[in-house]
Amino acid sequence: MRYVYNNPENCPVTKIMSVLGGRWKFIILYTIRKSAKRFGQINHFIPSISNKVLTEQLRELEQDGIIERRVLTDRIPVNVEYSLSKKGKELIPIIELMEQWGENM
Repeated sequence: MRYVYNNPENCPVTKIMSVLGGRWKFIILYTIRKSAKRFGQINHFIPSISNKVLTEQLRELEQDGIIERRVLTDRIPVNVEYSLSKKGKELIPIIELMEQWGENM
């Protein structure tokens, strides 16, 4: 069945791109797909991203319910770690398919 979207905002792909679009979000998700990571660990994996942009991207992903931010108060200094939410975990098969597709290019 073919759908015609008079308003691009109603297109499912447009919705996904509004949440996950941009240069860094899929890379961030790829970084934390297997286990929770602290800010510094994510930054280490993506050295070309600035702290400001990484912070912004993490906040947006958290606001959209894709990742979860957990404050670890049992450590001094207090640490924060990021992991995929239930909604974010649904993206793992897509991320893995993208990885396979990219390796075969």
